[in-house]
Amino acid sequence: MISHSRRHCVVKLQALPMRIGQIRRIVSAQLRHWQLDPLIDRAALGVTELLSNVHRHAQPDKTCTVEIELRLGRLTVSVYDSDPRLPMLRASGDAEAIRAAGISGIDALETSGRGLALVEALSETWGARQQEDCPGKVVWFSLRAAPGPAAPEHHPVFLAEKPVRDLAPAPPVAVPLERVSAGLSVTASVGARPG
Repeated sequence: MISHSRRHCVVKLQALPMRIGQIRRIVSAQLRHWQLDPLIDRAALGVTELLSNVHRHAQPDKTCTVEIELRLGRLTVSVYDSDPRLPMLRASGDAEAIRAAGISGIDALETSGRGLALVEALSETWGARQQEDCPGKVVWFSLRAAPGPAAPEHHPVFLAEKPVRDLAPAPPVAVPLERVSAGLSVTASVGARPG
């Protein structure tokens, strides 16, 4: 019997500048916990760009949900918000220019409009679609995931300290972080699903 591992983490928040740094740390800690250290920088940068877009553009409010999911060797990072307007990539050549310049060659005089081009440049695939069950949209990107060597711990991990074994499906478990950071709600699950 073949079983496919699925790992999932959801964070609900207000997309405010002070929260974006917290989400970067949560995403980094979660990927470190899943032993996906090589993806941390790209995933953290991508989620920062998507949350910055929610902060700048989403109407009527800045409430959103960040979801990271590892499934079948692919990490997908999604940001859901209540604004039904789909984002538009600024210009078709932006992502190629960013990729060719090694991301650091972005025009220093530009102060906005590069977020989706950057997400396109750092990810393997990305997209946006309206939500079917409620008003709003989801913008997502994905990366090929392969476990890498664990990086040294620089920040405390907010997750369980005992190793988690993928033996049986586990329902999502709400992890209250009020003591760590008021205003965030995190749900994480790790489980195996027969395939």
